[in-house]
Amino acid sequence: MALLCASLSVCGQSTPADTIVNRLQEVVVSGNRTVQKRIELPIAIANISSRTIQETKAQRLDFLLNQVSGVNMINLGNEQHEMSIRQPMSTNNLFLYLEDGIPIRTSAVFNHNALVEMNMAAARNIEIIKGPASSLYGAEAIGGVVNVITVAPPASADGTVSIQGSDQGYRRADLQAGTTTGKLGFVLSGYYADQRNGPIGYSDFHKSASTYRLDYHLDNATTWSNSVTYVDYFSDMYGQLDSTHFAAKNYSAQAFFTYRKVYAFRGKSMLSHKWNEHSATTATFMYRNNSVIQNPSYSIGSYHTGGMATAPISPDTATGNINDNAFTSFGLYLQHVQKFRFLDSKLILGTNFELNPQTFNENFIWVNKATVHGLVNYVSYNNPDSVIANFRTLVTDFGGYADYEFSPFKGFRFVAALRYDAFQYNFINNLPGTSVIGGPSTVANYSKLAPKLGFTYNIGSVGFYGNYSEGYVPPQLTDVFGKTRNNTYLQPQNFHSYEAGGWLSLFKNRLYADWSAYLMNGSDEIINVKLPNGISSSENAGKTRHRGLEYGVTYRPGDDWFFRVSASSARHTFVDYVSGGVDYSGKEMADAPHFFGSAQVTYKPHYVRGLRLSVEGQRVGRYYMDNLQQYSYGGFNVVNVRAGYDLGPFGVWVNVLNAFNDYYSTISQVSVSSGVAAYSYQLGDPRSVTVGLSYHFGKL
Repeated sequence: MALLCASLSVCGQSTPADTIVNRLQEVVVSGNRTVQKRIELPIAIANISSRTIQETKAQRLDFLLNQVSGVNMINLGNEQHEMSIRQPMSTNNLFLYLEDGIPIRTSAVFNHNALVEMNMAAARNIEIIKGPASSLYGAEAIGGVVNVITVAPPASADGTVSIQGSDQGYRRADLQAGTTTGKLGFVLSGYYADQRNGPIGYSDFHKSASTYRLDYHLDNATTWSNSVTYVDYFSDMYGQLDSTHFAAKNYSAQAFFTYRKVYAFRGKSMLSHKWNEHSATTATFMYRNNSVIQNPSYSIGSYHTGGMATAPISPDTATGNINDNAFTSFGLYLQHVQKFRFLDSKLILGTNFELNPQTFNENFIWVNKATVHGLVNYVSYNNPDSVIANFRTLVTDFGGYADYEFSPFKGFRFVAALRYDAFQYNFINNLPGTSVIGGPSTVANYSKLAPKLGFTYNIGSVGFYGNYSEGYVPPQLTDVFGKTRNNTYLQPQNFHSYEAGGWLSLFKNRLYADWSAYLMNGSDEIINVKLPNGISSSENAGKTRHRGLEYGVTYRPGDDWFFRVSASSARHTFVDYVSGGVDYSGKEMADAPHFFGSAQVTYKPHYVRGLRLSVEGQRVGRYYMDNLQQYSYGGFNVVNVRAGYDLGPFGVWVNVLNAFNDYYSTISQVSVSSGVAAYSYQLGDPRSVTVGLSYHFGKL
């Protein structure tokens, strides 16, 4: 597993971001859960190195992930986000987020904001698999997998402390410190971020995140690694701007009481043993305790037909809800790796079992309206009026996988993998099972075999790969057990993916390029459909097709200059989908840009040691805002400028984000009712200037 290599201090041993020498020898761990050269893996995988993390000084993960071709992480403010990897920009559960190879959340309780629960200060490097990886990682590993690999204890006393602040009210302090004494190593990583009086009214947030890791080397062959992470997050939930606010550049919020609270605790204890040069075993126990409590801005104003909402509603009254979705997890992960001299082959066997109790509570609220700055705003709400939903579930997840690879001749490697997953949702409704407040208690079962076949072929500094893989996602708990009924008719989402790609290194390894082309056919994708009564319901979307080309080039003409281009061109379409009597077949899916990418130029003058200057541009192209292709948004361009200077243990940096102060929306959407379109826009960051200082103690 990734945690194994992290504990052995070999995770992420990649070259710095501005160095491409030996790029073909880059080591990754997420591709097959073991340490392996990137060129031996028949997948599209990228690594964000520790040097890139250190020099970018990113306030959010999207500033890092969006440097990777085929990745578009959408900023929703205050570290909240959506994701797009081989899928439209989406809140759907088609992406898997890992920490040291272990999912940070349980299956069936997906949160599109899940990376809020990550501790950025603990990240050593980040690996991204693009495309289905269900044959090893199971459900939700469809569009992509993001694996944050945490730092291991340093060999001697070492650490860094830093502070930063921006002219838009953002403040942050980071600390990382650790040491190793004899067989025992320890490292602490954490940060506190705070936003006040930002560009949008009612947009404050604060977050504290800390990770504690303790490694004990029993002997040269055995390591016991333990870590715990705790995240406490709160954000005002100002929501999106309507067309009137957006057109007038009116940054005042439309709701003044909505919020999101996230509490996330997770711990893992792993014992790894290397039997000999050809055999190793790991056993990991995992525990999670998570809760997301929110008064969601996206629910304000909707008319709810249940609970107390049957009473007349006056023009100065709206509705909403307060909900709490919480779960705990107990899990065991086992893996054995066996190498053979025969055909230089390797067999990876693994299994996992999780037990996940979960609760969901939702209360109806009345909301008052008021006119603020000439516009209708939501200003207050009454105490919870009635219960909309109150249920608990017990989700069990069993998985087993096998991965076998071999080399029949020099330069060629063949990989075959197979995974079996079985899920059970034991649903208990704490309310009477009526058509108003939920369906009856029941049990739902889902299972799937997910295969993968692939090959790599390398000739000198040129390589090729191809693969076929399948992905599988069972419905989410909130999809199956809706507020008004049990949606047990929902089918699991299935994906069949075909992919080919390659890489090359030229000019004495100064130029490196990689590319991947994919075709992914989906069936029974689950999407949200707004019913005539205003309530959103989940439906299977028939058949879809996702096809695209991802490509990246890095070039270093000399010791001072570095150039990078990362981009993706794609089409996401409905093949067979009819909803509400409307046939969407042949139409493009909403929120699916045809193009997005980024480019960067970095200058490190040899005559001023420690100085770095970079300019980065990001482009998100035009896309349709609705599935009938009647409304579109033209996309946006953003330029970021970064400068830093390190002198001995001291460091200073200045980041100018959105340097040209472009006015844009990170995601724009439309809903149409009775022929009338209502637009909503997620305001992008206005120009901000961040200044930071750091001090490194220990060996430089």
